[in-house]
Formats: sequence, structure tokens, C-alpha cells
Amino acid sequence: MKTDISATITATIIAKLEAGTKPWVKPWTGQPISRPLRHCGSAYRGINTLILWMAAEERGYISPYWMTYRQAIILKGQVRKGEKSSQAVFYKTLVTKDGRADQDSIDDNAVGSGDEGQTRRLLRQYAVFNAEQIDGLPAHFYPIPKPAQKIPESIHRPRLEAIFAKIPAAVRHNGNQAYYNRTRDEIVLPVIDQFPNFEVYFAVRAHETAHWTGAKRRLDRTFGKRFGDAAYAMEELVADIAAAILGATLGIPEAQLDNHASYLAHWLKVLKSDKTAILTAASKADEAVNFILGFAQQGPCRIVGREPQLVAA
Repeated sequence: MKTDISATITATIIAKLEAGTKPWVKPWTGQPISRPLRHCGSAYRGINTLILWMAAEERGYISPYWMTYRQAIILKGQVRKGEKSSQAVFYKTLVTKDGRADQDSIDDNAVGSGDEGQTRRLLRQYAVFNAEQIDGLPAHFYPIPKPAQKIPESIHRPRLEAIFAKIPAAVRHNGNQAYYNRTRDEIVLPVIDQFPNFEVYFAVRAHETAHWTGAKRRLDRTFGKRFGDAAYAMEELVADIAAAILGATLGIPEAQLDNHASYLAHWLKVLKSDKTAILTAASKADEAVNFILGFAQQGPCRIVGREPQLVAA
């Protein structure tokens, strides 16, 4: 019996949300913050970010590296006997030409269908293993666990201020609410002194900046009638996943990210009504992150030595 990959992924995430946990927010106290990485150090994108974060949480992995069996062999490593693989996904685009279907591209971030009657996108799975399931890899694939420690609340401020200053979003500090005003095209935040620490401030700002990317003259992110009354919830889902990915890329502690129960309820309704919604949300979130990092002039997240760090583009 053929497995419905979209339904399986959605069911897993629904179970996490029903338990009151966002599967893309990881409280890895004392451990390096990173997006899931391929064997070469480039970051996984779209829905694979969420899938591999969940797999790492379930099995207790702290290494961000994931690879296929063949890739491990190329790196002179060996998957340990009895280890269970995790499933990453990619989209294969098939373009029909004169009755024949040809492979056009493989993209683990693509979502949706192409021109009706001409292009078909098929979701496929492939098996990957975490570096901690593999013996014999170079040392930097195995992060050394760090003891939990209290991080001074101002340690990230200079770096994050420099990054967000490069993003041409209008930001107004006023009142006691945080939101993106689409009509005025501006982000409104409370003054920074109203936040418990700088990390919370930048986590909230990341969320609202993700909303800012959806304006018509930027990524033009609208969901229209497809999600009906749930369009607002879909946009919130996109912004929250984007904030989590952006936080992992820039080093904003995940513990600072929001976890409103009201959001969870809205998201559950959307996910239960459309099994492909989480794929769309993850893809749109990834687009938002790349758009923001384009202004910040940050390159991909990779491993340097033993810890994930940002490198210049």
C-alpha cells in the first residue's frame, strides 16, 4: 500500500502540537544552535528542517549533520549495525512532453503544482542517518556536549543589532503590542526595555520581520481562498516557522520563541483540514528566511571546527 507522505508528516506534527509542543522550537540548553545540515555542511531547507529537528529531538541527537548511507561511506564512515534511518523528502518535477515524462529538477524546498496538464511534482522520500549513528567520520561531525549555563542577556545584542540594522524594514517602537502593520508597511514593537532580555526582543522582531517579507512588493505571500478563514493562521504558522529557522541560523536562543496556545489551536485546525499545509508553510517560511538573510548578507550555516557558525557569503 502506497504511503501518503504528506499525510504522514502532517500527522506527526499534529501529534506534537496536540501535546502542546512546537516541533520546530528546540530547547537545546547548552548545545550549539543549528539548522539540520547535509554531509557537506549546507543547510537542509523547507519541510526537511522540521522533519530532521523532530527526529533529533526524539532520539536525542545533538549533531546537526545528516547524510545517506552512501555519503557516509564516501566520508570513510560506517553506519552502525541496527541503526534506524530517518526519512527526508524531495520533490521531483516531471514535465510531460509529447506523452513522455522527463525529470526536470529535484528540490527539497519546492511545494505546489506546476502548469496544469504539463508539470507534475511527485513527493519522494530518502533515508538519512544522523552523524551520531555513524562511526569513523571526521571529528567535527560530533559536537562535544556543553554543560548548561546561564548566558548573559546582552551577549547577542551587538551582533543581532548589526544584522537587523541591514534589513530595510520600517520599525516603530511604541505601545505594548508587537505586530506588522500591512497598510503602513511597518513593524511595531514595544520599546526594548519592556522585554525581559534582548534575546526575547530579537526573537519577536524576527517573527514580525518574517511577516514583513510577505508584503505584495516583496514575496507577495497570500493564501487566498485555499485556506479560507484559516488564512490568518497560515500566515502566523509561516512567520513562526521562519522565526525558528532564523533563530537557529542567527543564534537566537529558541527558548525565547513564543508558544501561545491560541496559535496552536489555529494551526491544528489548518493542518487537519489540509494535509499539504505544513509543506506549504515550511516552504514559504524558508523563502522568508532567505529573503531576510539576503539583506543581512549572511551565508549558509555550516560547521567550522566543532560548532555551527555563520560564514560570510
